[in-house]
Amino acid sequence: MSNDNFGISEALKALGVKAENSGSSTGTKWLGSEGDLIESYSPVDGKLIGKVSATTEDQYEEIVKTATEAFRSWRLVPAPKRGEVVRQIGDELRKYKEPLGKLVSYEMGKSYQEGLGEVQEMIDICDFAVGLSRQLHGLTMHSERPNHRMYEQYHPLGIVGIISAFNFPVAVWSWNTMLAWVCGDVCIWKPSEKTPLCSVACQNIVAKIFKENNVPEGVSCIVNGDYRIGQLISNDKRIPLVSATGSTRMGKKVGEAVGARLGKSLLELGGNNAIIITENADLDISIVGALFGAVGTCGQRCTSTRRLIIHESVYEEVKNKLVNAYKQLRIGNPLDEKNHVGPLIDRDAVKMYQNAIEEVNKQGGKIVVEGGILEGAGYESGCYVKPVVAEATNDLQIVQEETFAPILYLIKYKTIDEAIEIQNGVVQGLSSAIMTTNMREAEQFLSHAGSDCGIANVNIGTSGAEIGGAFGGEKETGGGRESGSDAWKVYMRRQTNTLNYGKELPLAQGIKFDL
Repeated sequence: MSNDNFGISEALKALGVKAENSGSSTGTKWLGSEGDLIESYSPVDGKLIGKVSATTEDQYEEIVKTATEAFRSWRLVPAPKRGEVVRQIGDELRKYKEPLGKLVSYEMGKSYQEGLGEVQEMIDICDFAVGLSRQLHGLTMHSERPNHRMYEQYHPLGIVGIISAFNFPVAVWSWNTMLAWVCGDVCIWKPSEKTPLCSVACQNIVAKIFKENNVPEGVSCIVNGDYRIGQLISNDKRIPLVSATGSTRMGKKVGEAVGARLGKSLLELGGNNAIIITENADLDISIVGALFGAVGTCGQRCTSTRRLIIHESVYEEVKNKLVNAYKQLRIGNPLDEKNHVGPLIDRDAVKMYQNAIEEVNKQGGKIVVEGGILEGAGYESGCYVKPVVAEATNDLQIVQEETFAPILYLIKYKTIDEAIEIQNGVVQGLSSAIMTTNMREAEQFLSHAGSDCGIANVNIGTSGAEIGGAFGGEKETGGGRESGSDAWKVYMRRQTNTLNYGKELPLAQGIKFDL
């Protein structure tokens, strides 16, 4: 079935995405198409969707200057007024949820349901940010000096640079921008060069609302291009905060560049996530959680389940149930809601998938659900692969690495202490989960001696975080926190204020300085 039958052409038209688009914008204004063209091919059918012109250095300079000027006025707009603009963006996203969800699915390859879910995340973070716009509060402290008042307040930073990855081409941008905007910051977004059309669509949606509300040009900017544009952002002293999502390798380079100029970085990097299945687990929900975690988005989530740590007493039963479940997976066009698994992002990702399978065999692992590349009608893009299950031990080098593909490792354990040690025995620390009906096991997993990840779940999988909680991880995951809770504080600078309303000037710590 042609993808036009799924409404792709109509979706692109509704979102204002053309065959050839500018990739540089200061908000409501698109700059000229002067740079090299970035071609976006769909992993769904291998067809060219459209082209986006890369941002030139001159255009980058113009965008940064425009953003700098916009910050001077945007920061003075009352936070609830900024929140009102974000509320309208959320309403606009509701109108475009279906076409934007289809574009996400078609350009990235995740299922249409996941594409709709990603747009829903954008709507949810808008709602969260609107409420936050009336709660950007600091603390009030008691002073040791008479007739003095101490408190702290938060001020916007300035320009926030956002470098996002292909696997969540719109949601991660919104996590950053909606919070940054209500905080009074302005944003420059560099999307993945693998999903540039999604950025064009988002900018078109936002630009309409900004124009209606007379938002200064430069509050929402886009730059498109490869790693060189990312380097410009990372090394630019005019950008106090860089939020980067992607591989650990990329994050280390960004962190090094930003740190060298003493800027701030928010890093959301790799994950090597595990679910512990204990002898007290409800195996029915365990299988569902493991299956979606391992094959959802074709294993291309930073929170994808990559390791199943299974108690020896239920190991064979879990393995058999998984093998049977994998046989029922339907792999194909992600716009067809009957399918469970779509394609990998491109053929380079397919090569990494193949190399990982080879390494499993070389290093002593045992494949229990065979992989392979799917060919024939419906698989013309060459990006469709079979999800793999392998028995392994945690010390295998390939298990220690994050492979962005649907490869799941089964690891056996004897005691809960051993299971937690295996769970923590990788360099990444993003998401983790335990399946158990035993309160003691659950509490131990969540204790100081439990999971060392930024996210630890009980009786749900590793993927599917809600925007209400801070999202992020430890160790080589980068330590950043986005989305909910008090993640907003990273987009602001903290200031401690002391106010003397008396007629004398007593010094702190009782110091005397009399003339």
